[in-house]
Amino acid sequence: MAGEDAGVARLAATVERLRRELRDTRTAADGRALLELAKGVLVERLRCGPAQAARQIELLAGQLDSTPLEVAAQLVDRVAGDTLSVLPKQSTVDDPAEVVRSRTAESAVLAAEDSRRAAESVLAYALTPLGATTVVIWAAGGDGSLTLAGFAGLAPEEAKRWRYVPPGVDTPAQRALARREAVWIEDLARDGLPTAGQRCSPEGGRAAIPARLGGRVLGVVEVGWPKPVAAPAPQVRRQLESLAELCAHTLEHAPATEVSWAADLADLADGLPDPALVLRPYLQDGQLRDFRIHHVNADFADPRGRPREAVDGALLLEAYPLAAGELFDRIEHVYATGESLRARRMRWRNLAGVTVVADVGISRHGDAVLLVWRVEDEPARLAELLRHAQRLGGVGGFEERIGTGEITWSQETFAVCGLDATDEPIPLVRLPEYAHRDDAVAIERFLRTVFERRHPGSVAFRLLRPDGLTRHVKVVAEPVPDAAGRLLSVRGAYQDISAQHWTEVALSATRDQLTHTEQHAEEQNRLTLRLQRAIMPDAQPPITATGLRIATRYRPAEEEQLVGGDWYDVVVLPSKQVLLSVGDIVGHGIQAATGMVVLRNALRGLAITGAGPARLLTWLNLVAYHLTDEIRGTAACALYDPSTGVLRWARAGHPPPVLVRDGQATSLPLLPGVLLGAFAQTCQEEGEVRLCPGDRLLLYTDGLIERRDQPLEDSIEHLLSVAAGMSGPLEEWTDHVLEHSDANTVDDTCVVAVQVG
Repeated sequence: MAGEDAGVARLAATVERLRRELRDTRTAADGRALLELAKGVLVERLRCGPAQAARQIELLAGQLDSTPLEVAAQLVDRVAGDTLSVLPKQSTVDDPAEVVRSRTAESAVLAAEDSRRAAESVLAYALTPLGATTVVIWAAGGDGSLTLAGFAGLAPEEAKRWRYVPPGVDTPAQRALARREAVWIEDLARDGLPTAGQRCSPEGGRAAIPARLGGRVLGVVEVGWPKPVAAPAPQVRRQLESLAELCAHTLEHAPATEVSWAADLADLADGLPDPALVLRPYLQDGQLRDFRIHHVNADFADPRGRPREAVDGALLLEAYPLAAGELFDRIEHVYATGESLRARRMRWRNLAGVTVVADVGISRHGDAVLLVWRVEDEPARLAELLRHAQRLGGVGGFEERIGTGEITWSQETFAVCGLDATDEPIPLVRLPEYAHRDDAVAIERFLRTVFERRHPGSVAFRLLRPDGLTRHVKVVAEPVPDAAGRLLSVRGAYQDISAQHWTEVALSATRDQLTHTEQHAEEQNRLTLRLQRAIMPDAQPPITATGLRIATRYRPAEEEQLVGGDWYDVVVLPSKQVLLSVGDIVGHGIQAATGMVVLRNALRGLAITGAGPARLLTWLNLVAYHLTDEIRGTAACALYDPSTGVLRWARAGHPPPVLVRDGQATSLPLLPGVLLGAFAQTCQEEGEVRLCPGDRLLLYTDGLIERRDQPLEDSIEHLLSVAAGMSGPLEEWTDHVLEHSDANTVDDTCVVAVQVG
């Protein structure tokens, strides 16, 4: 047993001897590299040969009573003039041993075959005198991750545990990578950050320094101390940054690969359908100063109108000075960290310095950066919204060019007529072939109005579709002449009015049946009133939606035969915004009731597009003017965004809403807005107000305020006084406003009361 122990001891001693010899061999090799570097300095300065330079070093060593290695380190140190040999405060810069260690570390790192050997050299020669016990070299990934590339002072098992750090994990190295600056942790136990080597020294200090090269952050060098350490002096911090830059050389790609990346990116950019630039870094004194435009693709258009050749090869900030700022900072961040940028509908200050909405992509590939952008086409977006609104309303547009016979239909027009998008459109002059024979006379009269008299016209007829269905369709057309009065084209729209037609037929049939006797007339009034009250009940239970409490009231006219067209609506849209609206159709009876249904439902459909109140009322005016029979009316429309508390509103000939805040009642501004259906083209303005908790908003129709014997302004003042004079629950407050209204007309009244919070 004793013999076995002796054998193990001899084996351990042999292993330790071999390790020591290996360290000595590596140290000697590192010393030789430093000597060779010093010889090269003398060859260049003295214009002598290598043998003469070696003899000169030996001579200087003898004269200075130093070793050749110390002389070599002093020579390199004085020639380099960098910050690598800056020592901590307790040392002197002229200490030969410290200079030897710093310069030996430099030569060893530059000669290292991998990052692990570089970490060992940095720790052995430069950081051990500073009290450090561990060095970890992390390689940065393009996604913000870290991979352990080299280490010294860590147990192999510990290194395996930390071979990869995913993006988003908070460690000292991740912080240094994200901030692109050195991070100093005085005490890991106090800060609670996980990192490699923490098991051995849970209370130690850490320094994490970005490993930069040519403006890029290729990784992070993390230095560890076994005990808490105060923040270093500036000269030590500069020394650590110089060592990190040395370590970056072991993480750098070969230059040939970078050139290949730039060439490949140029080919990729030429295949993109969007403007793209390939950029290469422009360095001065080892620092990133700008980017050179390596390649521009065929879709790139210079904002100043210069040819692409004038931009290709220029410096980015010289060609586009206004790109300095946010855009340059983003490109520099991607180049430095390798983290790609992908942003949709981003407010972007482009190369010309103009802020636009665009999809932007920036990515680094080797030593090159690819910048791609796509500016949002606002007309195309509005066209898509309009197409969506046309689909909801069953409306499709068309244009026929007289000279060429070319016919253009929108997608919805094919759907209305029951055709596929690949079918040939139907010319207006051939409409009688596709219509019921009883409608041929009306269509011929419509065609004469448009083509011969050159006036706008419309016609409703029964369309016999190829799929076998018969639909009631309305066509509106308008001739377009040139400056000389010759007919250039005809534009218009098709609308499927089948549902409206059968509603009108049913109402008309009811009306015809009940007009023979007084009893029938009274029955008609009762049916009309039922229709109105089915859509607009006298009162509904309070509605609670997205932070609002809403109460609605409908007060019918005192005389049942005077059924009006007052309406209200409260809808929570898919966007979580709340649509609030009230309106009043001109007139009474069946026409007013059906007009109310048309506009109320049309506004609901248009609101799905996400348009603002002013745009909604502009479109609603088009519906009232072109797609209905003489419907006129007023309306007020508001959209409340619960995420911001902002209420946007607009009016079309309607009284403005009333806002009650802190016991004071005021009318919102009287924005411009004309009667719906009065003119073909109108332009409503939009107002905006931020609602606060406790605020109340009142939307109403004019039946609440109209008096025959006093001006409208006096009636509104009375309403404001009534609204401010009571502060009970919302439902009681709403009833109070209705009860104390001094209106003396026989009109209907609709009220929508809203309370925030």
